[in-house]
Amino acid sequence: MQRFSDCTCTCTCSSDGRRRLLKMVAPAFAASLSGAGPLAWAADGSPAETGKGSLAATPPLTRPLPDGTVLPVIGMGSWITFNVGNDEQAIAERTRVLRSFFDHGGGMIDSSPMYGSSEAVIGRCLTALEHPGGLFAASKIWTSSPSEGREQWQDSRRLWGLDTFGLMQVHNLVAWREQLAWLADEKAAGRVRLLGVTTSHGRRHDLLAKIIGEAPIDAVQLSYSVVNRAVEERLLPMAAQRGIAVIVNRPFVRGELPRRLRGAPLPGWAAEIDCQTWAQALLKWIVSNPLVSCAIPATSRADHMAQNMSAARGPMPDAALRARIAADVARLI
Repeated sequence: MQRFSDCTCTCTCSSDGRRRLLKMVAPAFAASLSGAGPLAWAADGSPAETGKGSLAATPPLTRPLPDGTVLPVIGMGSWITFNVGNDEQAIAERTRVLRSFFDHGGGMIDSSPMYGSSEAVIGRCLTALEHPGGLFAASKIWTSSPSEGREQWQDSRRLWGLDTFGLMQVHNLVAWREQLAWLADEKAAGRVRLLGVTTSHGRRHDLLAKIIGEAPIDAVQLSYSVVNRAVEERLLPMAAQRGIAVIVNRPFVRGELPRRLRGAPLPGWAAEIDCQTWAQALLKWIVSNPLVSCAIPATSRADHMAQNMSAARGPMPDAALRARIAADVARLI
């Protein structure tokens, strides 16, 4: 299976990728429910044998996307954190953040025209780093006007310094039918590989379910965390059934979870899954759900980026441990 493929076809490759996604999800989900203890995972997202070498040297856990691209399960969001305008010192700091991201095997970077100067700053950072390999670029269309949407798309390509994006999404479901209609032409032309829609804050789940059920999309982005689990009942299974990738935003609830847990010692289970911080544990809780393709925490610090990226490596909690983690977090916050 390829990693960050350059494939741009819209038929056989896509259906093959969806079959691979479904084939991976079923046994991985069954393994996670077995209660056999923390799971080690192979790089392709399947349960792996343990006891073979250092976990620190293992590649990050990955999941397949519908086009066959294999993506690390920890990506990066950019809301607020990369909206720093022309502040040269801040841009230099964000460049260090991105260097840490790529040094630790990062792939998906997600942004939006809604995020102020974030796309421009990402572009400057990518230029400073000479456009590292492995980037999976994801941005959004955020307007009710299709003509303005096309302008935003061209702006994103210019600001990032890219001709092709891995994923374009309709932000917060705004005019989703109209925007997906012309984006489908961009996908057919090979300028974008995957199309999706986004929501956040746990809103508009009924509409999102409708879109998952009927729209020709490859990915959905939604909020999911140890304290925000509403999507488990309906949306995650629906997406899995249709072979649609799931991208998780707000994994830390805008930083509120780490703030509330600050000072609370990690329970003994943290050592079982190689976690030294609450942030790592919270991320492992999310990506250990095999119905999740990628989580996109945001940070403005290179050291926090390294911690976030480490959550893609080593043993993952099984269903029983995920329940214990959720109970401990609920008790402590």
